[in-house]
This record gives sequence, C-alpha cells and structure tokens, in this order.
Amino acid sequence: MVQKVHNVVIVGTGPAGLTAAIYNARANLSPVIYAGLLHGGQLTTTTEVENFPGFEHGIMGPKLMQEMTAQAERFGTQIIYDTITKVDFSGRIKKLWADGEEIHAKAVIISTGATAKTLKLPDEAQLMGRGVSTCATCDGFFYRNKRVAVIGGGDSAMEEASYLSKLCSEVILIHRRDVFKASPIMLKRAQQNEKITFRVPYTATKLLSDATGLVGVVLQNTETGATEELKLDGLFYAIGHTPNSGVFKDFVDTDEQGYIRVTEHTKTRTPGVFAAGDISDPYFRQAITAAGMGCQAAIQAQHYLEDMED
Repeated sequence: MVQKVHNVVIVGTGPAGLTAAIYNARANLSPVIYAGLLHGGQLTTTTEVENFPGFEHGIMGPKLMQEMTAQAERFGTQIIYDTITKVDFSGRIKKLWADGEEIHAKAVIISTGATAKTLKLPDEAQLMGRGVSTCATCDGFFYRNKRVAVIGGGDSAMEEASYLSKLCSEVILIHRRDVFKASPIMLKRAQQNEKITFRVPYTATKLLSDATGLVGVVLQNTETGATEELKLDGLFYAIGHTPNSGVFKDFVDTDEQGYIRVTEHTKTRTPGVFAAGDISDPYFRQAITAAGMGCQAAIQAQHYLEDMED
C-alpha cells in the first residue's frame, strides 16, 4: 500500500496550531493536526479570556478553543487526538510517528507550546483559574485592588510583580532563598516599588481554598521550617516554563531553555519545518501573538509547498 503524504501536519493545537490549520485549510491544503494530550493548550486550563480581540464581554478559554477547533474543521482540517512521539525530518518527505503509526508530510508546523512550571501542590490543578495562575498579563485584570502573591526569583517574577502592582492593592513576592536570579536592575525596581513586599526565604507548601477558590497559602521558612498562613486573593507562579520541544531536538535549533529558534517568521533550520506559538516565543506568550505566529507559519508552509512543485 502506498503511504499517503499529507501536505501539512500540525503538531499541537492551541491558538497557534488552530490558526495555522484555518489558514492552510482555506488554502485547500487539507491539514492534519495531531493534538496530543492537551487539545487547545494552556487556554483549556484558564477561565475567562478578556484580551483576545473580537469578544466584547470575554470568552472562556475552553470555549475559545472549541470555537477555533470548529472553525478549523469547517474548512476541512482533520484532528487526530494522538501524540507525536518520534520524528525524522532529514528527508524531503517528513516522517512522524504516533502510537506506532508512521505519518508522512511535505511540511510540518510545530505548535506544541510550553508548559508552565508549578509547585505540584495538592489541589493545584483544580484551583488554576480560581485563584492560581501562571500568567499575570493574562489574569492580573481579575485581581484589581486585591492582595496577591508571586512565587519566583528571576526576571520573570520581578516583571510579573511589577505588572501586578499596577492593578492590585498589594503584591507579595515569595522566594525560597534570599539570593535572586533576577538581574540587578529588575530586582531593584521591584524592591523600590511601594506595593511589593518580599517574603524570603519561604516556599508555599499548601494551598488554602473554599468553595469560591483560593483564599491563601501555607508558607514554610526554608531555613527554620516554621510555617504560617498567608491570606491571598490570587497566587501567580513565575518559576519558568518548559518548552515541549524534546521530540524535535535533532532537527531544530533551540536556545538554552529549549525554545525553538526561528528565522524569517517561523522558519526552523530544517526546510519545510516551521514553529509557532509558545514553543518558539519565550517572551510574549499570549494567545493573540501565538495566533499571529500560526498565521505566519501557515503562509510560510504554503509558499514552501508551492516552491516544491516548481
């Protein structure tokens, strides 16, 4: 039996993958998405999204992904709920494997995203979007004039705390050591902010909640072991992300953190392989920027396929 060769295979969904699918499907390229374990990406774990254009009153994250999925399918996208576990992009025809099946494609778009690091505390998953967040830019608006905490000690934590200080009544920055990885200028800026207080050396060991969501955390002093309760309206993790790029590492360049390096608007070092969304964007990490990159990757893939035919 002759192996079918897809025009475009998109690995991962979320705003980047689904936008790419919409564009490629409308170009009659019949894209196939391998959605993996978390179809829709990080937005499926959020509640209301108010900063995605087109929704005056906001939209729930899972609902937004449902709408984008339906839009992609309406134009002919095939979505397969399997995980790509192996790839070989060395040839003109790209090879991928999912659940033992070998898949062939002329072009591949990687949109596997990045997974936010958390403390893996009990009830953490259930409280995501109900007081616990991994993105201040996304969710800070919901905590106006409220008391929140940020966990982390790097530049991202300082940026998140500074951003939240413009919205919240009080921001408490929690770090397990009294030495910070943050750059001196970022640390100084946070230290001089009157709305930000530091709690070091502490780590959160338990999340406190009621029927409405998070109400506080239990802190433990990492030197003395003493514990105390801290009342909060919101808790933000800023301890980094893990890019889901491992399976592709032999065929793409990555930075020291594992984010895929792209040139010329989503191109990787392997011709015919493109990357879009959080997997190649360690800076913005927003749904709308991911969608924009998905559009770019789709158009780049289309141009690549046209050049193949010449």
